[in-house]
Amino acid sequence: MFKLPAAYFTGVRTKHLDNTSCIVSVKHRWINQNPFNSMFWAVQGMAAELATGALVMKKIKESGKKTSMLVVTNNASFTKKATGRITFKCEDGLKIDEAMNKAIETGEGQTVWLNANGLNSDGVQVSSFNFEWTLKVKV
Repeated sequence: MFKLPAAYFTGVRTKHLDNTSCIVSVKHRWINQNPFNSMFWAVQGMAAELATGALVMKKIKESGKKTSMLVVTNNASFTKKATGRITFKCEDGLKIDEAMNKAIETGEGQTVWLNANGLNSDGVQVSSFNFEWTLKVKV
């Protein structure tokens, strides 16, 4: 709540986090809607970014190394109106492990593309977000 107040107030919540995946959920409500009676794209983006970023933060903490992280590029596609509960899942934990290990071994910054797809309660994809994260171990 204190680190991401906009996400908190719009209803974005982390539901699951382990070594390989993160699940974040948000329900379409008045506070996060657009003029077309669906979820505002930026709210979906916050949920999707959190699904990828929480995994990155977990891996950094587990490494014990001070590491900076930053989104340098992102893209998204929208395939259906986002109404009801939308769940974003990132299953790219192993990609982060590889990038972190390489950053630690080489001392050079690494980039990794992570994906989070948004599914409605019927399991239909409504959006797909990709984030290019940079990881650099601080000396």
